[in-house]
Amino acid sequence: MRKILAPICLILLPAFSSAIAQDLTAERINRADLSAMQTDLAMEGDRQPDPAIIRLQILLDRAGASPGVIDGLDGANLRKAIAGFETMQSLPVDGKLDSEVARRLNDGKPVIGPYKVDPDDLAGLVETIPKDYALQAKMQHLGYTSVEEKLSERFHMDIDLLRTLNPRSKLSPGETITVAIVGAPRTGTVKRIEARRRTGQVLALAENGAILAAYPATIGSEDNPSPEGRHKVNGVARNPEYEYNPKINFQQGKNKEKLTLPSGPNNPVGSVWIDLSEPTYGIHGTPEPTNIDKVGSHGCVRLTNWDVEELASMVKPGVVVDFVN
Repeated sequence: MRKILAPICLILLPAFSSAIAQDLTAERINRADLSAMQTDLAMEGDRQPDPAIIRLQILLDRAGASPGVIDGLDGANLRKAIAGFETMQSLPVDGKLDSEVARRLNDGKPVIGPYKVDPDDLAGLVETIPKDYALQAKMQHLGYTSVEEKLSERFHMDIDLLRTLNPRSKLSPGETITVAIVGAPRTGTVKRIEARRRTGQVLALAENGAILAAYPATIGSEDNPSPEGRHKVNGVARNPEYEYNPKINFQQGKNKEKLTLPSGPNNPVGSVWIDLSEPTYGIHGTPEPTNIDKVGSHGCVRLTNWDVEELASMVKPGVVVDFVN
């Protein structure tokens, strides 16, 4: 198991909660009319998940234009996913849903379906994850804290949406629940990665320049910007340990000594670390997928665990990473 030195990029994580909708069903979502979708980016309060937006997010996810967390809410990550899909399809890029985008996304298949809870889904859980790194370092594994969290990440969903779709479920082994049908991970060989600071998006490009996948990303912050220019991938570490060193990175709480935090999806860098040639910087996952491109990092590129796992499967050492504005 590889240890990852604490990058300058690590995370600032405020609390975040999604609105919980009423009366959402698989049938309503699967039959939602994208042309009738009503959204309002100005409304950031108690919005409720919209069936059409859920359907749109899942279709985008399956097409390789990740919206990040599937939550049924409009927002910047949804708009950049639409823009990514438009670019992939050589359409005019404005990040807005129109009839042609909807037509090309629609594959005629359900986006919501059943899943039977497996006994293995209950394995490897931990009771809680303390915020203090010193306490995390004493743990054996920074795993998921509930079956809900584990399954919501597996199906790229906001945990509140999973609960809303399964209001009476106890998530017991053998029980059938309702989840997003996100499809198989993207495949291909990435020759270049483009990290776009202004839009908060990472593009995975093939040798011919075609976009294999587009991901919403947190790319540094105003106080801790990402690297400049061109770098390369050194390698990929899956389920990495995390080496905290306040003398070369940042100080978390009152922790002034080096610490080794165990691996796990709730590790500070998530389930995957893609190491870059710029020391202490990388592309990595996160324990808080809902905060992607909403909360700044300490310089690195942060993706959801499922997006970085997909990207890692398509890269090899030597892949070029360009940071652009």
